[in-house]
Amino acid sequence: MARLSGPVMTLVQLRYFIAAATKRSMTEASIDLHVAQSAVSTAIAQLERSLDVQLFVRQRSKGLVVTEAGEQLLRDARSLLAQVDEITDNVRGRHYDLRGTLRLACYAPLAPFVLPKLISSVQSHHPSLRVEVIEADVDRTVELLLDGSVEGAITYDFGALHNISYEHLYTAPPHIVLPATDDLARRKRLRLSQLADRDFVLLDTEHSRDYFLGILERAGITPQIRFTSRSYETVRSLVARGHGYSILNHIPATDRTYDGGQLAVVPIADDADALNVCFARVTDVRPTTRARVIAELARELFAGARTA
Repeated sequence: MARLSGPVMTLVQLRYFIAAATKRSMTEASIDLHVAQSAVSTAIAQLERSLDVQLFVRQRSKGLVVTEAGEQLLRDARSLLAQVDEITDNVRGRHYDLRGTLRLACYAPLAPFVLPKLISSVQSHHPSLRVEVIEADVDRTVELLLDGSVEGAITYDFGALHNISYEHLYTAPPHIVLPATDDLARRKRLRLSQLADRDFVLLDTEHSRDYFLGILERAGITPQIRFTSRSYETVRSLVARGHGYSILNHIPATDRTYDGGQLAVVPIADDADALNVCFARVTDVRPTTRARVIAELARELFAGARTA
C-alpha cells in the first residue's frame, strides 16, 4: 500500500492555531480552548514542523504576530473548519440543536438596541450555542469579517464595501430629538428648517457624521454644531439638558437619559433617508449552519421593526 506523502496536519492543530492567531496569545488561546498552554504550543510547533514554515513571530510588546504564511493558513483553515462543522451538522442532523461558539461583530452604536434581544433569542432556541460579540466601528467590522475573525455582523448597510453581502433585517428612519420641555416637542412632525437657527448635537461616529450632515444639507441647512460625541447616550443627555437638538435613528424605550433628563422624539417631515440594519457576511464564503441560524433568528426577531 502506498504511503501518504506531504505535510500532515490535524484538525486539532488547526483549531489551536486559529485560536492562538485570533487571540494573539497562546495563553489566551489555552483559556479559550480550556486546555493547557503547553498543549497549544506543542500543537503549533508540530504544525510548523509539518508545514516547514514559521506561522508566528513572538514579540514581547505585541505577543504573537502572524507571519505571511500564517495569514494564508489562517484564511484557509477557517474555511476548512467551517466546512467540517457543516459536515458534522449534516451528519448528525442537529441543525436545531447547535453547539459550539459563534463569533459575531456588531456596529457599536447598534449594539444596545439589537444584541440583548438577539442573544436572548439564541439562548432560548439553542442553549448549547455560545455567542461571542465584538463591538466595533465600520472599518473594524469589515476587517473582522474579511479576516475570518467573525462569521457575521449586525451593522447598517453603508453601501458597497469590499466583498460584503448585506441581508436586510429592518429599517431605522431618522427622528428629531428635542428636550421634552421644548415648544416644538409636541408636534406630530417637524421640518428641519424649523430648527435651522438652533444649535445641533452631532453623533460623530464613522460614517454617521456624513449621514446626519447629509440629511441637513439636503434640507438646505448648515448646522450650528455645538457639541459632538461618539456616545449615543451622551448626545441624548446633552439634548435633554437644552444644549441643542439632534437627529438619531434608534429611539430607546425610555425617554429618560442616564442623568435624569427627559427627551421628546418627533418624526421628520422632510424626505430623509432611513438606514437599513442588516446581517452582513463575506460574499464568497459559504456561511456555516450557525451563521445561517443566527441570521434567521435575527430576521424573525426584528421582522416587526420593518417599515415601508
